[in-house]
Amino acid sequence: MRPWRSGCLALGCFALLAAGTGCGYHTAGHAVQLPEYVKTIAVPAFVNETSTYRIEQLLTSSVVREFTTRTHYHILNDPGEAADATLRGTVLSTSASPLTYNSTTGQAASVLVVVSMRVALTDRQGKVLYQNPSYLFREQYEVSQDLASFFEEDSPAFRRLSQDFARTLVSNILEGF
Repeated sequence: MRPWRSGCLALGCFALLAAGTGCGYHTAGHAVQLPEYVKTIAVPAFVNETSTYRIEQLLTSSVVREFTTRTHYHILNDPGEAADATLRGTVLSTSASPLTYNSTTGQAASVLVVVSMRVALTDRQGKVLYQNPSYLFREQYEVSQDLASFFEEDSPAFRRLSQDFARTLVSNILEGF
């Protein structure tokens, strides 16, 4: 009787293990959620509703670069009949706020840059394939205290932020989150 019980136990463990392997998990970056008919994506210049100079150009070019390097989709600048889908974005707000202060001078030692975005990917018929009305990205930078070597650090901070935004956006679109 004992061999029969151990055989059932082994069979039950195998069945449980087999059921756990089909749970729907996938390796990040490999599950494309866009419909198969989408081969070409238009990414027109994002709209800038802020006073931050050229931030929309920086964000748009980062997204185009990320799509081009990470995916097989053909990317266009102009939405039109050739595009199967169009990604539109709007920069809603930007801000730069002191984060820490130098205790001896009282001047800002680090600054936090925050950008708020809205994006939507729609197909030719206007069906929403992906949207996020409230992206929020932050980047911190140190303020140079040496006036002889001082340079504006906010532009590199916006560049790093735009690259982070592009990576996240493209991943979210591909993964369907």
